[in-house]
Amino acid sequence: MKNFFKEYIGNLFFSKRAYSALVICSLLFLFRFFFSWLGNIPFLVVGVIMMLFIVDYLFLFFNQNGVFATRTHAERFSNGDKNPVRIDVQSFYDFPIHVEVIDEVPEQFQRRDVLFNARISARASTIIQYNLCPVKRGEYEFGTINVYVLSPLSLVKKRFRFGINVIVPVYPSYLQMRKYQLMAISNRLSEVGVKKIRRIGHSMEFEQIKEYVIGDDYRTLNWKATARRAQLMVNHYTDEKSQQIYCVIDKGRIMKMPFDGVSLLDYAINASLVLSNVALLKQDKAGLITFAEQIGTFLPAEKKSTQMQAVLETLYKQKTRYLESDFEKLYTIIRKKISQRSLIVLFTNFESFSGLERQLPFLRSMAKHHLLLVVFFENTELKKLLEKEATDIEGIYTKTIAEKFALEKKRIVKELQQYGIISILTAPQNVTVNTVNKYLELKARQAI
Repeated sequence: MKNFFKEYIGNLFFSKRAYSALVICSLLFLFRFFFSWLGNIPFLVVGVIMMLFIVDYLFLFFNQNGVFATRTHAERFSNGDKNPVRIDVQSFYDFPIHVEVIDEVPEQFQRRDVLFNARISARASTIIQYNLCPVKRGEYEFGTINVYVLSPLSLVKKRFRFGINVIVPVYPSYLQMRKYQLMAISNRLSEVGVKKIRRIGHSMEFEQIKEYVIGDDYRTLNWKATARRAQLMVNHYTDEKSQQIYCVIDKGRIMKMPFDGVSLLDYAINASLVLSNVALLKQDKAGLITFAEQIGTFLPAEKKSTQMQAVLETLYKQKTRYLESDFEKLYTIIRKKISQRSLIVLFTNFESFSGLERQLPFLRSMAKHHLLLVVFFENTELKKLLEKEATDIEGIYTKTIAEKFALEKKRIVKELQQYGIISILTAPQNVTVNTVNKYLELKARQAI
């Protein structure tokens, strides 16, 4: 009895046309009190509408398996990217229907507009596609697919529910990583802003001896091979490989600041993922360190085939801490665990010069043993404020304070350069391109 009620009554809903019909019937009975000539017309109209209701109900509920819907999406979503979701709706009715599809998307999106309308011919199907763009990593749970079916009469609706709750993990932006990887393979990195750096000199890692062709550096002539072959032969060198690249991510409270809905920590994680992949493609070793008030994760630099998956799984779990980061502990772990000179790419943020001064002794100590690259972020909201014209005293005061903070950021860059520490001051949305550019530049200059 319970299942019967749920199937034939619980899934019954009235359409807007049905409520309009009820309003018309009510008005007819009201006017009948004032216009006697209406007579039995209201009763006749009610009878006709009731018959249509019954017919419409039988059309929809006679076929228990009237429609079927499935949702298709990737096994995991990419953070900060548009992830396609597809819903296939198949009709088994012998007449055309109108469907309203409501997909129960994860609560993290806070969307209440995932409603789609479509018309489906008799025993046909339709495809509904839309995109979801998560801004946080973690587990996202999809609910059921609700399909409301209306017949050509459109007086009542029948609800169908499909699917079970599905949990989809949201990983760091692996779509961005794949885009850079494909562009690197096809030599199209310039399309996303990655520059070709002019090589100064050449590395000393020998690759092979080849015949001289026009354009080769005559200083690389191999005279012994030339004498043996009786033709000019030159030494060819390749980029030095197996250099260690460590991405160090600050998880302190300063990295919680959001821009365009994405926190600085997630921008740093996405950039670290791309940089690690590029380093592995360049035959370098990629490693990872996360820290806040305590050391979080230490992934030793390797270039084995499973290293990229290890980096991805490690970054997926990272969360912002709400205490001040301890750079002294970071220096201790680097000195203890990293013995070979390496490129240390530190993703952090300094909002004031005093904030840098507290950490500068530890940064200088790191730079003595490794090539240190500090990546920190522009406040794009302040930049917009600086571009806005001040119209009153309050606006002038606000703009003056904004200029002070912007000037401090530039002062931080000069202070780091004074102690031989390379730095990148970048907008959050450009951090990936700027970091990869700097890595390629340092590699071309043989600075590592």
